[in-house]
Amino acid sequence: MPSSSSGGPVIDRLVAANQRYAAEFTDPGMDARPVLKVAVVACMDARLDLHAALGLELGDCHTIRNAGGVVTDDVIRSLTISQRALGTRSVVLIHHTGCGLLNLTEDFRHELEMEVGQRPSWAVESFKDADQDVRQSMERVRTSPFLLHTDDVRGFVFDVTTGLLREIDPANGPES
Repeated sequence: MPSSSSGGPVIDRLVAANQRYAAEFTDPGMDARPVLKVAVVACMDARLDLHAALGLELGDCHTIRNAGGVVTDDVIRSLTISQRALGTRSVVLIHHTGCGLLNLTEDFRHELEMEVGQRPSWAVESFKDADQDVRQSMERVRTSPFLLHTDDVRGFVFDVTTGLLREIDPANGPES
């Protein structure tokens, strides 16, 4: 059943699914600290099933998702808490092919301002080249003064048609 403009039927379906889930749920007795000591930053795209694609189980990692999988101030905030309070040491960054941010520009913010009368306080963080944006995101993690562990940071582009990850070499940027 598709969502109505109020969102009711879809949300009702999700709540009903949760009730079925909870009926069979057993507390796994896990700590909030990820077993693999890794945080994954990825796009919110509905086509990315990160746990399946990376062979992860419940409790293995922290997953931080946003539009584009871009390392923003809020992602740095989450990574800082993940590392300093919950023991993660590695960071995996995942962008993907066919990302919606490839088609947006900062004009999106200006259009919103014209429509609602207030400019968003956030940047769109759109990009034209997913590989280069992964490099920028890796650099943002590696240079953050708030993060304790910046030596094990790797970035990838996930191909939504094959399911494969392609690793991005941080040294092969446009300035190389």
